[in-house]
Amino acid sequence: MGKVEEFMRKYGVGVGDLVRIKKREGGEILTYEGILMPPYELSEGKTVTIKLDSGYNVGILIDAIESVEVLEKAGEGVKTAFKEVLPRREGLPGVTILGTGGTIASRIDYKTGAVHPAFTAEELAKAVPEIFEMANVTPRLIMNILSEDMKPEYWVKIAEETAKALNGGEDGVVIAHGTDTMAYTASALSFMLRGLGKPVVLVGAQRSSDRPSSDSAMNLTCAVRMAVSNVAEVMVVMHGETSDTYCLAHRGTKVRKMHTSRRDAFRSINDVPIARVWPDRVELLRSDYRRRNGGEVWVDGKMEEKVAMLKIYPGVSGELLDFLVDKGYKGVVIEGTGLGHVPQDFIPHVERAVEEGMAVCVTSQCLYGRVNLNVYSNGRKLLKAGAIPCEDMLPETAYVKLMWVLGHTGELSEVREMMLRNYAGEITPYTRFDTFLR
Repeated sequence: MGKVEEFMRKYGVGVGDLVRIKKREGGEILTYEGILMPPYELSEGKTVTIKLDSGYNVGILIDAIESVEVLEKAGEGVKTAFKEVLPRREGLPGVTILGTGGTIASRIDYKTGAVHPAFTAEELAKAVPEIFEMANVTPRLIMNILSEDMKPEYWVKIAEETAKALNGGEDGVVIAHGTDTMAYTASALSFMLRGLGKPVVLVGAQRSSDRPSSDSAMNLTCAVRMAVSNVAEVMVVMHGETSDTYCLAHRGTKVRKMHTSRRDAFRSINDVPIARVWPDRVELLRSDYRRRNGGEVWVDGKMEEKVAMLKIYPGVSGELLDFLVDKGYKGVVIEGTGLGHVPQDFIPHVERAVEEGMAVCVTSQCLYGRVNLNVYSNGRKLLKAGAIPCEDMLPETAYVKLMWVLGHTGELSEVREMMLRNYAGEITPYTRFDTFLR
């Protein structure tokens, strides 16, 4: 029997109980009150965890515990049947919220202290009532995965569900998504959703809704606000600064998560955001956006999944590229240094890859600025080898676009032409010096 089990048996406590624990720390006795949480699966079993009233969890070393008092035993809980759909209100636009995972809107199970997605209409109305003042909201959970488990086949499903909602009469779609791979999905939808005439907004939360500093409610409110706007593009809406002032609407092909935990982690790269979004209004920051129209959207979801990304670093071996060629990969996006550089001894491997029919695209790991292979000799040799310079595209965007392009053609001359054609604002026509992150 482990320490956690011994602790629970000794004090007669169970998961979900409201407890008061006293522990010694140095010469002091500290007191904590909260809900006893299930053991953390990767824990060494030396601590117990309780959820405080603040929403934060705290771990307590079992060997330091002096006493435990059960304030309230966990009951079975009240079984609540939440309404899937609420009555529609006359005169409000319709917005479907598609859930893919994450905790953009959540409820706490007070029996276990665990956080669960809130994804019926009534749950959302309780969690974020503001959105129901803006629109008739219809939530649907289409998958429930971690952001890092996203796959290209899921992009197609999300695109199909989005098109179905828009063509079925909804005025906009919000996609609740984990933040880590949200930019990849935004890029994929930007290329897949053809003839888009209504807003499609991806939104997530850096901090789950059981935490006092959560950004989930404001992000979701601003996302719905953007979903009923006149901007008919795929966008990402997230906090624009660390405080709860406004969000920013970023073009789906120009956005990147730039911080692991800040609430304003997302930035438009080499471009300016489409809009600054407050919960009650939208301030457009540019005029070159696609306007809302009545056209029908269709999904062009052909994707070649045998595409890879390869980062250049000092000492990188061209054998890595050879491996991809030998494994039958159809394309690769190279994240070059600076203007798109690779080592001189890497270039013959690029030549071989192109001769074997692989599309080799070059971006810059600098992120800001654009690729220019005409400046230095190695760049010119790379061009001669058949590499495709990807202008100012983000590596992630170029990766997704190459998958989409190769889903339509394997002819390298056509791949080059399509990669350099601007489909969804992924290429800015000239380098803007006012967009560099300061």
